[in-house]
Order: sequence, then C-alpha cells, then structure tokens
Amino acid sequence: QVQLVESGGGLVQPGGSLRLSCAASGSIFSINAMGWYRQAPGKQRELVATITSGGSTNVADFVEGRITISRDNARNTVYLQLNSLKPEDTAVYYCNAEARLLGSIYRLEDYWGQGTQVTVSS
Repeated sequence: QVQLVESGGGLVQPGGSLRLSCAASGSIFSINAMGWYRQAPGKQRELVATITSGGSTNVADFVEGRITISRDNARNTVYLQLNSLKPEDTAVYYCNAEARLLGSIYRLEDYWGQGTQVTVSS
C-alpha cells in the first residue's frame, strides 16, 4: 500500500499564500504522476494540478498563474504553492499519486491522501 500524508493547509486571508506538501510512503516501486485535487462543500472534486515524474505539469485554468506545482522524486513528495488566494479557493485539498507497488510492478493504481483544509477568509 501507499500512504499519502498532506500538510500545510490552514486559514489565510485573501491575497495570501500557502504551501501544501504531500509525502508518499510504503511499498513503492515507482510513482508516475502526482497531483492535487480539491473539493469545496456541495461541489465535485476537481483537478488543481498534476506533475509527472519527468516534470511535465497540467494546471487547471482557474488557478493558472497563481500556483506552482513541484516534485522531489527522491523523497516521493509533491508540493503545491498557492498564491493570490481567493475565498473561492476554500476547499479540502487532496493529494493523489499513481503508483506501482513492489510485488505488483505491472499494476498502476491511484492513491489518495486524507485531505488538508484550505480556508481563505478575512
């Protein structure tokens, strides 16, 4: 199994910044893409940004120019720098990883973290 542990959420004023981190651990053979999704109350979970092991990124239009996603492959960790935060960015942010486990290296599976709350309010 793969465990994803997120950190860095919290309460921030509009215009502020936060940096989220997500570290993967467990019986990992390799990790393909890692990314961040968010879910606001009453809404569906949506993609924020993803990054491949090679560093290619995919960023949602609604955060384009306000976020940076990065990754430390040696530490199996993905980061999300959130800038110029708006009240509508308030949501639970979930980390995701596509990973292959030791012992089943031909099987690619999705893993999710428990989520970290980001609240943007004055």
